[in-house]
Amino acid sequence: MKITALITQLRDQCPTLANRVAAGIDLATLQANTPLQTPCAYVVPIADLASKSLAQNLMLQPIRDRFEVTLVLDTTDPTKALDLLHDLRAELWRALVGFKPGSDYEAIEYDGGELVSINSSRVLYRLRFFAEFQLGRNLPGQPAESWHERELDGLSSFTGVTVRVDAIDPADPNLKRPGPDGRLELTFSGDVTP
Repeated sequence: MKITALITQLRDQCPTLANRVAAGIDLATLQANTPLQTPCAYVVPIADLASKSLAQNLMLQPIRDRFEVTLVLDTTDPTKALDLLHDLRAELWRALVGFKPGSDYEAIEYDGGELVSINSSRVLYRLRFFAEFQLGRNLPGQPAESWHERELDGLSSFTGVTVRVDAIDPADPNLKRPGPDGRLELTFSGDVTP
């Protein structure tokens, strides 16, 4: 998913962070120093998990995009910092849980959180979230999202069918075994008009 929608949502909906939300940065940098004044948050995509296709003859594959928000707080006063952590966690839930980061996505869900590190100057707490979308289009007019769909788009249109039937019975007495004798007993056609 595009990270911009998440950063914008957090900046708009988390007043305690006061726009101090940025795209992810490595953990070692956050533990030592942070470019933003604390409290602040860093958003980073972490994984996508794919499930099996829901259909047998086309691709309809659920994908779960996972991302995390790492909160960075000053621990000069540890009690105050941990209380603020509790409040910020609730603020993040209000901002993200139920939010749709794009038209193709389902609503964001919370996936858990954990303490990353704490020392005399700062605490880092990570919250994980996810949103699901479907790989594979819903309507024929939409652009192809997989190789299978591109391949199907390259096929000629179905315009009609002709069926010729060579029935097994009545069996031809001149043949040693019963079976189709090569004579057509029935022929019919059908045209498809869009």
